[in-house]
Amino acid sequence: MPDAPAPIRPPATVRVEPLGRSFPAAPDQTLLMAAFAGGVVLPSACRNGTCRACMCQAHGGPVRYRIAWPGLSAEEKADGWVLPCVALAEGPLTLHVPGARMATSPPL
Repeated sequence: MPDAPAPIRPPATVRVEPLGRSFPAAPDQTLLMAAFAGGVVLPSACRNGTCRACMCQAHGGPVRYRIAWPGLSAEEKADGWVLPCVALAEGPLTLHVPGARMATSPPL
């Protein structure tokens, strides 16, 4: 008998501080892309987890990564640092991103 399909998770709510804005992040959407879709621009450059331009601290729900080992040390991960360009929210969380800003035009 085949395994039952995995339940579909609803989007996680992500809050960005000190900006004070929230946006939904679908289970298959990186935090960076979810932020952009929600009208929030996070610092970024490479979008593949190597440059660390988007590195910020997360509090709350766990994240998982699209790549096996993102550009973070085990200690940084343990201290709550994440790379939003390759991180996926597994539950509600808050990102501390001093360089975040509102988008000046709507997302495409």
